[in-house]
Amino acid sequence: MRNQFLYTVAGAIIATWSAILGLFTPIPAQAETMQKSAYDFTFASIEGGNLPLAAYKGKAMLIVNTASFCGFTDQYKGLQALWNEFQDQGLVVIGVPSNDFGSQEPGTANEIKSFCEGTYGIDFPLAQKVSVKGDQAHPFYAWAAAAMGIEKAPRWNFHKYLINSQGALVGSFPSTVRPSDEALRSEVKAALPNS
Repeated sequence: MRNQFLYTVAGAIIATWSAILGLFTPIPAQAETMQKSAYDFTFASIEGGNLPLAAYKGKAMLIVNTASFCGFTDQYKGLQALWNEFQDQGLVVIGVPSNDFGSQEPGTANEIKSFCEGTYGIDFPLAQKVSVKGDQAHPFYAWAAAAMGIEKAPRWNFHKYLINSQGALVGSFPSTVRPSDEALRSEVKAALPNS
């Protein structure tokens, strides 16, 4: 009986310490997410070839999931204006077409590129169309959702992720935050190199 009591106490102590240590041990997926930066991801360019985010080391990036037939599509104008204003200070705007929300980006790469250039004069980098949510999400978007929390993941077109000049994810802005909004502009300025 005494042995049974000792085994019970020893088991309780081991279980307690295991639980305590478990609280301070990150889950492997979380640890991997925390170790990555935006520079670990590459999109396919709408021009062909790759669009590695590591090519923009030392610059701030605003990565936006876009669509050609959305109520927010006119934000392309504001994104181009932001790019024009801050490009020389180290901002890169990257458009990432997605058909995830309302099937509002059904076009081919050539159709999307022609629409963006012809309608809005877009000359910032554009990626090939990808998924930005769910199990099929591009690895950048899966990482960003895990890092910022699912509540800050894209819920519609023209969601914006801000990356600072060290490659860290520092901001998430829903579709309703326009490129001209001061909340976004002030965060962009703070993310620029030498800020």
